[in-house]
Amino acid sequence: MNYKIFSQEPQSHLLNIEMLIDNIQSETIEIQLPAWRPGRYELQHFAKNIQRFEIVDLQGNLLSFGKITKDRWRVNTTDIQSIKVFFTYFANVQNAGSSFVDDSTMYINFVNCLPYVEGRMNEACEVSISLPDDYKIVCGLPNKINEPNTLLAQDYYHLVDCPLLASPYLQHQSYRVADTDFFVWFLGNYIPNWEKILSDFQKFTEKQIEIMGDFPEKDYHFMNWILPTSFYHGVEHRNSTMIVLGPASEGDGLYTDLLGVSSHELYHAWNICKIRPIEMMPYDFTKENYFSTGFVAEGVTTYFGDLFLAQSGVFDIEAYLKELETVIKRHFEQDGRAFQSLTESSFDLWLDGYAQPIPNRRVSIYQKGAVVALILDLMIRLKFGHRRSLGTIMQLMWERFGKTGEGYSIEDYQKVCEEVYAGSLKNYFKDCIEGNIPLEDLANELLQAFGISMQRNPDGKIHLELLDSENENLKLWLNL
Repeated sequence: MNYKIFSQEPQSHLLNIEMLIDNIQSETIEIQLPAWRPGRYELQHFAKNIQRFEIVDLQGNLLSFGKITKDRWRVNTTDIQSIKVFFTYFANVQNAGSSFVDDSTMYINFVNCLPYVEGRMNEACEVSISLPDDYKIVCGLPNKINEPNTLLAQDYYHLVDCPLLASPYLQHQSYRVADTDFFVWFLGNYIPNWEKILSDFQKFTEKQIEIMGDFPEKDYHFMNWILPTSFYHGVEHRNSTMIVLGPASEGDGLYTDLLGVSSHELYHAWNICKIRPIEMMPYDFTKENYFSTGFVAEGVTTYFGDLFLAQSGVFDIEAYLKELETVIKRHFEQDGRAFQSLTESSFDLWLDGYAQPIPNRRVSIYQKGAVVALILDLMIRLKFGHRRSLGTIMQLMWERFGKTGEGYSIEDYQKVCEEVYAGSLKNYFKDCIEGNIPLEDLANELLQAFGISMQRNPDGKIHLELLDSENENLKLWLNL
């Protein structure tokens, strides 16, 4: 499939999109625009952003077509081998998962605005972008030889997992770890301290690859868009992440956010981009892809995102405990007694996972997911004297499911956990994953074995207290 994208009036926030469909061999075809995007498990109905839509043959004659769902069109192609689809897409949302165009920026999540032909998602794709000469482009897709504004994808799934950011004001530097080139990009009114950024990013990248064994990709792009308003959003992709933060005036606070979200999103290159639930093999972009293991995809990643910063020496112990305290407070103070289990809240992401829930209904797969990941990691470390850990589990998940391309079930995850633990984890899964009992005492008991105490003040607010900075478990856990 071939696409062309340009913007005749960027100040109007409209993208002009042309799709060429050839080699048609049926009397009708169906064209589908995704209803959601990987990384956010809710229906977003991108078709609502289409302003005009028409289909012609190669001679320019209008063809008969009809809309059969909110985002699916059926086209009469009797005796027609090739057609062109023309439409305009309103791109005026500045966040990591949407699309935006104006006089100085073009940011496109292709999953928002590029349709596919039913039955032909495995075909190679080509996208040509028309831009002013002074624009720079960052995208995880490779360029066509001698055509820097033409991008190539192995198939549709590859295409829509590689967003594009273009602007004359892009700046970047790079570093290399384990035969992979890592690029750090910035757009916005921000002056990077490149020496510190590259040093810190290289440290947590090396630690993640050390734990997981190797890296899934040959290049990786951290795409950072710094806005003048308060913002915090990141989305993982196959060999890139889009991160939107702001404002630059936050200084050290912004940099801490940058480190945290970057480490989190990088770990997703293994966990969800490759180690993926069986219910999403492959993605079905037309409807909800219900799954019960969101606590693995997001909770484990949330836990490891900050832990890798500590283990690599980017965070000192005070900085790490501050981030850990934030996660613990958000769970135990906000929804520690909610009715749903982690598996139920994972399933219900598609219902209300990104909206304010009714009181005491839902738990966060990010926050509680991180808490139960902490609990499991500390349990394993104490049993095996740190010779095994949650990292051992994820190494095996990578070898058995990530590298093989086989989706995993919750039963598969439990089996790997029990293999590493060398015993039954029935009670852990019953209480922490499938149940909704309070976990504060269990978490506190484990943390105390690492020289940390979780306490509540008279107002019921939680804080972590470092009891013993020389605790041997603490040193081995955080590589102190």
